[in-house]
Amino acid sequence: MGGEAGSAAVMGSEGRVKSLGLVFEDERKSCYSSGETVAGHVLLEVAEPVTLRALRLEAHGRATAAWGPIAGTAAPAASSEVEYLNVRLSLREPPAGEGILLLQPGKHEFPFSFQLPSEPLVTSFTGKYGSIQYCVRAILERPKVPDQSVKRELQVISRIDVNTPALLTPVLKTQEKMVGCWFFTSGPVSLSAKIERKGYCNGEAIPIYAEIENCSSRLIVPKAAIFQTQTYLASGKTKTVRHMVANVRGNHIASGSTDTWNGKTLKIPPVTPSILDCCIIRVDYSLAVYIHIPGAKKLMLELPLVIGTIPYNGFGSRNSSTASQFIMDMSWLTLTLPEQPEAPPNYADVVSEEEFSRHVPPYPQPPNREGESCCPMFACIQEFRFQPPPLYSEVDPHPGDVEETQPVSFIL
Repeated sequence: MGGEAGSAAVMGSEGRVKSLGLVFEDERKSCYSSGETVAGHVLLEVAEPVTLRALRLEAHGRATAAWGPIAGTAAPAASSEVEYLNVRLSLREPPAGEGILLLQPGKHEFPFSFQLPSEPLVTSFTGKYGSIQYCVRAILERPKVPDQSVKRELQVISRIDVNTPALLTPVLKTQEKMVGCWFFTSGPVSLSAKIERKGYCNGEAIPIYAEIENCSSRLIVPKAAIFQTQTYLASGKTKTVRHMVANVRGNHIASGSTDTWNGKTLKIPPVTPSILDCCIIRVDYSLAVYIHIPGAKKLMLELPLVIGTIPYNGFGSRNSSTASQFIMDMSWLTLTLPEQPEAPPNYADVVSEEEFSRHVPPYPQPPNREGESCCPMFACIQEFRFQPPPLYSEVDPHPGDVEETQPVSFIL
């Protein structure tokens, strides 16, 4: 476990005990999970012979939720507690029939080892109205003096695998809001948002897919944020705390315009994993995609999110995800390039010959193709490069040449 070994200077009778410490076998190990073994040593240094009644090791884990009475109200204090770990070990005892044990001067090491329960343990957490804490404590019992102890915190993490089918499922929502009041409406603002899966881990970047349509008369701004919601339950009462842990902002969208987020990323900062299996403390996450509308209440979609501890392995689902992104990103090509490209209109129709000659270098003209029904696409590249595209028109000049095609958009 990370951090320095726990130790305490212990001044017993006549200063015989110099120090009492506790170290874990692997100090680099940052956290433990259910079923794992916790091992280490209790270190005791004495300057002179000392008498002991016992040297014990205790490991405790519990969730507590509590808050005091609300000032100015009759609401009483509330508290709840749930125990997850209770281990007691004897590291040194007097021989049978004897009440005390004599320990000689010097440094002494007492190894310990215990296994965490096999049933799931709740992740360590500290919040505003409660905590989930685990600790290991060494207790030195001596005659005629108070018990002396040293404590180390034990970080526990619950296994949440984001590769389970429930957490690999895409999440999507759609909502529309009419801007204005009564009969003075300026038009609707619509929002569709999607994430490719529900489960992510710390450090991952979440690709966000969204479509925003602004049919109102106002300038709007799309944003996205990750929210953490802490819920505490004590004495039948509930407290809720909500924090924004990360956010990203999009571009302004003018009236009558649309915008598309084709995988805009929002990185998850280091946060506590989701806590979903504690009956008095719960930590949930959501990805909110929302639109700030001046003079109106924001339009918001909240997509449920689970922050796991076992990372996404990417097998199978990643390939299909990548392929779908590629199809989404590249689908505009199917509409932009017609099967039979035609040359744009000549500059001579809109500018003088003198001005045309200044902008077009004397490249050789392509061979005469009169009478050909179709020409290769690259035969006109040189001509395309120096001439403008045709004027925009809502009317298709060749309705019979191309099949009817639906507008391109990703499916929510």
